[in-house]
Amino acid sequence: MEVLEAYRPFEIQEVELTDWKQRPVKNNFFELVLIKDGKGTQCINYNDYTFNKGSIFLLPPLKCHSFALEEPTKFVFLKFTDSFFKSVNKLHIDRNEWFREASFILSNYNQLPGDIIKSDVDRSYLNSLVDMILLETRNYGEDSINLITSLMTSILEILIRNIKRTSYFDFDTKNSEERIIKMLMFINENIDKSELLKVENLAVVFMMSPTYVSEYFKKQVQMPLREYIIKAKLKLVEIRLLNSDFTLTQIADDLDFTDISHLSKTFKRYTGTSIRDFKNKGEYMLLKRSACTS
Repeated sequence: MEVLEAYRPFEIQEVELTDWKQRPVKNNFFELVLIKDGKGTQCINYNDYTFNKGSIFLLPPLKCHSFALEEPTKFVFLKFTDSFFKSVNKLHIDRNEWFREASFILSNYNQLPGDIIKSDVDRSYLNSLVDMILLETRNYGEDSINLITSLMTSILEILIRNIKRTSYFDFDTKNSEERIIKMLMFINENIDKSELLKVENLAVVFMMSPTYVSEYFKKQVQMPLREYIIKAKLKLVEIRLLNSDFTLTQIADDLDFTDISHLSKTFKRYTGTSIRDFKNKGEYMLLKRSACTS
């Protein structure tokens, strides 16, 4: 296995395997996997998906994923690590915007098997971007840091664009109304803007009676609207606690909690543990899907 680390905030691996061996799992933001050659079956959360040359996946920070190889397969693994997101602000990038984009992927992507890319053009873009990053890592110099950061930013943009074209929610949307899917997208994209998530505003946006919004949401999602919003916020809290150097005050302000006390009490109520214990343990809780248990 060739491990290329051009810059500590991320890691690239290019490897050809004849048999899959489970790798150590860390709470990275996520990991992009590009199949350069080969074929087989991918398994995530006990769901299988056939892959071949050109397939592109996202791996969750969980242990329940593997690949069954039908022939020698060449992988490229691109890990977006915690220190990468902690240090991008030093490279003159708007950290809040960067974090919003990256967190959107991890908190909303449903971690089901299958190719994440829905556009052949975007697939071509990603292949080119990954190839450029590989070249830069092999010929690393100080001048490569900003370029690689820009390339990874472009990868994030493409991933987000494709995720928004598919169903990425924590419940079965196959038989759901288009309106509830749009409502969930609206909520997740505006999770840090409490004013926009008030029942009165949702009623206006989705042309519903204010008295019916909460009833409709619970019927469709099997969860009260307020609980869904809180849990969506707390998923982002988990991400920031484990993968950033944001202070509790910054996290509370950014996600519209009243103060640190409000954030801490809400976190403990829904996770059953304190923020301190959560950070010490270093494992996601709300971000782990129940589908990962057999």
